Amino acid sequence: MTTFAHSPGQPDVAGFFDPDTFSVQYVVSDPATSACAIIDPVLDYDEKAGATSTHHADALLDYIARERLTLAWILDTHPHADHLSAAHYLHERTGAPVGIGRAVTEVQALWKDIYNLPALDTDGRQWDHLFDDGETFALGELSVRVMHSPGHTLASVTYVIGDAAFVHDTLFQPDFGTARADFPGGSASALWDSIQAILALPEQTRLFTGHDYMPDGRAPRWESTVQEQRNTNVHPLGEQQRDEYIAMRNHRDSDLPMPRLLLHALQVNVRGGRLPAPEDNGRRYLKIPLDAPGISR
Repeated sequence: MTTFAHSPGQPDVAGFFDPDTFSVQYVVSDPATSACAIIDPVLDYDEKAGATSTHHADALLDYIARERLTLAWILDTHPHADHLSAAHYLHERTGAPVGIGRAVTEVQALWKDIYNLPALDTDGRQWDHLFDDGETFALGELSVRVMHSPGHTLASVTYVIGDAAFVHDTLFQPDFGTARADFPGGSASALWDSIQAILALPEQTRLFTGHDYMPDGRAPRWESTVQEQRNTNVHPLGEQQRDEYIAMRNHRDSDLPMPRLLLHALQVNVRGGRLPAPEDNGRRYLKIPLDAPGISR
């Protein structure tokens, strides 16, 4: 689904939904120059078969070729817990640089211990660029601003591109609420602050979420506005509801099961989407920690 710019100087946005992980990938482009960025690409993974594929990532490249766009950036909003990132695969296919928020180094250090990965470099070198809070860069003639948006993870960022903001796993669609904050390094209070910063954007800012869980069986959707979120989000987001929100979030999270791919995905995603190196038989293996504190329920 493509959402075209409402006015000159604003981006076009194409969303690609993965029903297996409920994830949304994006291609955001500048109509004036055809420069584009991919945001949060998915590497397909069948945990029962231990098989990877690139169907969803290749669909992004097909769209870019079909629309005659030029890929300038591959961007992740955070190290994902529910799908493997296809950022490295896309970088190898296209040569486009890969970026993420600078606080990813904190996430690497945390999961290095959980997985016992002594050889894992935790300085973010797996990405071409680590963005600072408030940093800006160009996408064609559009300006991109990076907002550090922790809470769901330590490293989460929001990319604000013209009148569009890619808010990853902070806000979901208004009828579903907001993201969980119980992963290692998560914080309901930090999530509240991040949400409030997003809701301080102009009210007609288009908000694009990282997932949709289709409550009541409705069709998937992933676009809302700041005004819609302020007025209709099912979670308490009013300025005087901080304590209520934090209590609600912590209570709700205590009953949620961990995502089924969390332990599979994080060891790949803290490497920038790189799969583990082949062993002496030529095969790659994922490593699953057993009874890890903060994860096992």
